[in-house]
Amino acid sequence: MKHLICFLVLFLISEVGSFDLVIYDIPDEVENLIDLEIDGFPSSSKTRNGRYQRSTSDWGYVGDLVDDDDKIGLYSYKVQSTITSRLANTMIQAKMVNNAKRTQNIVFDVQVPKGAFIDNFTMDINGITFTSRIHEKSEARKMYAQAKAKGKAAGIVRSNALDMENFKTEVNVPPGMRIQFELHYHEMIRRRLSSYEHVISVKPGRLAKHMEVDVRIVEPQGIRYVHVPNSLGDHFDGITTISKGEKKAHVSFKPTMAQQRKCPTCSSTAVDGNFVVQYDVNRETTGGELEIFNGYFIHFFAPENLDPLPKNILFVIDVSGSMWGLKMKQTIEAMKAILSELRAADQFSLIDFNHNVRCWRDNLVSATPAQVEDAKKYIQTIHPNGGTNINEALLRATFILNEAQSLGMLDPNSVSMIVFVSDGDPTVGELKLTTIQKNIKQSIKDEFSLFCLGIGFDVDYDFLQRIATDNRGMAQRIFGNMETSAQMKNFYNQVSTPLLKKIQFNYPQESVSDVTQSSFHNYFGGSEIVVAGKVDTENLQHLESIVTATAANAELVMETLRDVEELEGFMKKDKYADPEFTRKLWAYLTVNQMMAERNTAPTAALKRNITKSILQMSLDHHIVTPFTAMLIENPEKDEIMLADQPKDPRRGCCPGTLGLTPNAPNNNKGIPAWVNITAEPVSFMPEQRSPPVSSLSINRVDNDPHFIIHLPKSQRNICFNINSEPGKILNLVSDPVTGVVVNGQLVGAKKMENKKLNTYFGKIGFYFKNKGLKVEITTETITLKDGSYGITLTWSDTGHIIRKQLLISVKKESNVTITVGEEMSFMVLLHRVWKKHPVNVDFLGIYIPPENQLSPAAHGLIGQFASEPEVYIHHQRPGQDPEKPQATMEVKGNKLTVTRGLQKDYRTDRVLGTDVQCWFVHNSGKGFIDGHYKDYLVPHLYSFLKKP
Repeated sequence: MKHLICFLVLFLISEVGSFDLVIYDIPDEVENLIDLEIDGFPSSSKTRNGRYQRSTSDWGYVGDLVDDDDKIGLYSYKVQSTITSRLANTMIQAKMVNNAKRTQNIVFDVQVPKGAFIDNFTMDINGITFTSRIHEKSEARKMYAQAKAKGKAAGIVRSNALDMENFKTEVNVPPGMRIQFELHYHEMIRRRLSSYEHVISVKPGRLAKHMEVDVRIVEPQGIRYVHVPNSLGDHFDGITTISKGEKKAHVSFKPTMAQQRKCPTCSSTAVDGNFVVQYDVNRETTGGELEIFNGYFIHFFAPENLDPLPKNILFVIDVSGSMWGLKMKQTIEAMKAILSELRAADQFSLIDFNHNVRCWRDNLVSATPAQVEDAKKYIQTIHPNGGTNINEALLRATFILNEAQSLGMLDPNSVSMIVFVSDGDPTVGELKLTTIQKNIKQSIKDEFSLFCLGIGFDVDYDFLQRIATDNRGMAQRIFGNMETSAQMKNFYNQVSTPLLKKIQFNYPQESVSDVTQSSFHNYFGGSEIVVAGKVDTENLQHLESIVTATAANAELVMETLRDVEELEGFMKKDKYADPEFTRKLWAYLTVNQMMAERNTAPTAALKRNITKSILQMSLDHHIVTPFTAMLIENPEKDEIMLADQPKDPRRGCCPGTLGLTPNAPNNNKGIPAWVNITAEPVSFMPEQRSPPVSSLSINRVDNDPHFIIHLPKSQRNICFNINSEPGKILNLVSDPVTGVVVNGQLVGAKKMENKKLNTYFGKIGFYFKNKGLKVEITTETITLKDGSYGITLTWSDTGHIIRKQLLISVKKESNVTITVGEEMSFMVLLHRVWKKHPVNVDFLGIYIPPENQLSPAAHGLIGQFASEPEVYIHHQRPGQDPEKPQATMEVKGNKLTVTRGLQKDYRTDRVLGTDVQCWFVHNSGKGFIDGHYKDYLVPHLYSFLKKP
């Protein structure tokens, strides 16, 4: 008897469009559909005569579904979202059927907004309903491990923390079977730029017989307007309907199957994107709106019609080499527009930094037209290069603000802020993030705000969030694409109009408890401050609040008084309003506040206490947080699936899984920190040591092929070339202890130049013997092999492959990184040439950090230097070329004549490369490498090197 495996994997992963596909071993065929089993253990879904129960839900007639080639029909795809006083409860439901004559996978794949709390997931498979419970993470993992040991664990749910989370479920379903998925989550809709924006990802993946997005808005304050932008495209003009009352609104999107088609004869759906609802509410009082219900209060505060406060703003712009190209172009464009929007009362300056820090002005200047124009010209002249000295750049900015304050140059009612823009981690100066965070906190004190923009996915966004939160600001990730400029301007607009400072919310202490953050540094026009707490409604008739703040022309004291039973009648009459909205909003704010406090906790003991509080809140309110996990179980509770969160989204997922991210936005979270380098000024005489390990500590083979070996102890770079024949395979790393092999196969140029045929690496093979995994990278494809199993990506993809704790990250038309746990990292760089070039061909370069944990037995052209040899360079003297001095190098008992010169590192500039100083060893490295280079030729792409 073969088993039918019901296989569930749920992923909460980041970056819009990014997902991981997780696959376990699945039997190739199912002979008898007598016993339904979930991942190898029996279920109770068969009837007495051996037939399957049909779902208890009535789907009606399903015979006219439109199937894709896989014969999977989507009967209905329904999204229902109800917003009650900014609290959005969203349910996404899909009903599907396998109309094929074979067992196959059915996928439920949805995107959840970052920051939303998933609170429930159910799955109905022909009458068997799987439901969810929230547990403390270690307890849930223990239960899962026990079930797995008994063969009763069916899947894993993982959650990463980037800008958008994916929730993906995959089930192996027999012919004719129906399945229903249902996911619930809630979030607080934030006000930005004078509008609330509710974003729902609608990506059914195929035509649905019944398609519906239904959004209901219930706002006791009253609804000012509702707008639905055409975010899904012109294809759906006129389909969305909006009905608006005084305090309620209804938005409906119900395309027919014909309207869903990309074209009249297409079988694919045009529904693929975000459904967006924008609205705002009426505001009658300056002191805000108090809403009290079910023992909780929510205070919404968004005053309008106030004069802006003058601002003192310092823009700190990363101009390191990694900002080269589109990022810098878009940043310059955005900065020119932002500078044009400065008000006459504002003061500003600019700082740009790489490994050095430069100031456009050493002090703040008034935003006069002449100064603004001069600043624009300065921005236009920036050319990115070099490393990233975050610590010094931010300390210079705080010094300028502190000095201006001590000299009495700042208006007492003004708001001071730093806007920091970067795309990477520090590579120069202070590198320890906790030290940088501490330095900034001590320098800023409690005087200024720090706002951080992280461009792309190489940047440590968590670090930017910490330093921003720690200094009364906020952080935002900017996607490094053609819309970078617009995203930067949008972010600036959110903080460009400070209306109030030093805002304090006050409530009667004897009547309220567990109040969320009630003191705020600034209030910006178009936003909203929300405070929540518990209130003793049984012994209180009215709740009073007093808000104090500093405005442009006065100190404000704003009072609000509300009847504690004012909402009772309204809530009871409306069937769509969520009666738990006040409790959920209070929990949402409280948990997020505690998470921020935990990130900046000064002691381990305090961090542990905060963690315990977050855990208890998560369990009490049935929500998935980084400290809880969701168990999905069948009614008998003997079939278990686990949902929790990986420790670090940069490092793969979980053991025994395989992930793929096709055609996603650039996502380099898998690239190790050593990828970013510092370009140092070139100087030959006298001999200079190589830059620090953090900037150039990498062993690389690139171009013809040029080897650059970095020696960390002596801080030198040693170079040599290998001149061999096309088709030959060179061993780069061979470690019999760790079981790691890296080999490269040579490819020749199209024709000879100067009586020489140049060779390059056209194929690189990695063999991880202890894992049984092979990776083959060519100029066309990237392939992972595990026995008979294999998966291939092309260079036109951006994605991840994860298996057995090995992570392969592909960046479209750029590079591949391979990460093995925390022990090893490799990077392969793609070089494309013009297809019709008469000589050159596409080729690969490989970059290997010396920190890789190879054994002392490692060998190969690069691997032998895992055990660094003693190198002594002396007797420097002029060479035939005055710019290339010579010297004597003693190494491994040999005396060699070496030449000082330059080689190229192409990681940050794949066209021109970055110059790297090194001592060049002639004759294919003879005397520096062990033996002759021909000793490193191997017969196959995955062969270990046989040492003589």
